[in-house]
Parts: sequence; structure tokens; C-alpha cells
Amino acid sequence: MAFELAPELQRDCIELASWPLCKVLLMNDSQYPWFILVPQVEGAREIIDLTETQQSQFWQESKQLSELLMAVFTPDKLNVAALGNMVPQLHVHHIARYTHDVAWPKPVWGLHPAQPYSDSQLLALKKALSF
Repeated sequence: MAFELAPELQRDCIELASWPLCKVLLMNDSQYPWFILVPQVEGAREIIDLTETQQSQFWQESKQLSELLMAVFTPDKLNVAALGNMVPQLHVHHIARYTHDVAWPKPVWGLHPAQPYSDSQLLALKKALSF
């Protein structure tokens, strides 16, 4: 079987890049800088499902994304989480949070309806991140 992105992630996200291990996705909700790393490993549901080499590569890519988000967005807090309650495919959220965002201090999931990115917002975001 070949790797396929979960349908929920295909529906809710914009693919920005494909790194050596992970797809880099942007949640299509302009209220938060919300990114998701998805290891391109068929059947992976938990980080422990990755080989040691893949785990090492995953943490390098997570660090790379985290540093990029901190530099570009300068958030008050960077939330990094792998939950998978609704989408069992292994995916790890990286969300830049601010004390003034619409959900603070609560989790971003389902609190407010998503506000999709406009074409100009998406273009500006990709440029700022060099994607």
C-alpha cells in the first residue's frame, strides 16, 4: 500500500510542502497560524509506529517547522500536539498561539467556525514562510 493523506486532512488543509519524511499542511483557518506535519508512512498512527530513523527525521522536521513558526509569527506560545482522536492517521499540529487570539486560552478545535484563507492571505503566508 502507498501512503495516502487522510480524507479529513485533504478536506481541511492546504498542502504547502513535502519534506523528506513529512507533508507540511496548513489548516485552512486564517484565525490561527496552524500547521500540521504528517509523516508519509503508510499505516502510522502513533510516533512509535515510525522506525528509529523515521522518528529522528520527524523530530528534526518538527524542530525545523517550530523554529520557522517562532521566527515568522513570534507567538506567545507554540502548541505542538499529536491527538488523533478524530483522524487516526499520525499527524502533529504546530499552532502559533497568542494571548489575544479568538480562542485563547482554550484549544482551537471546534471553538469557532473556520475562516478560510483568501488567495491574497495564502500568497502572503507562503511568501513569509518561503514555501
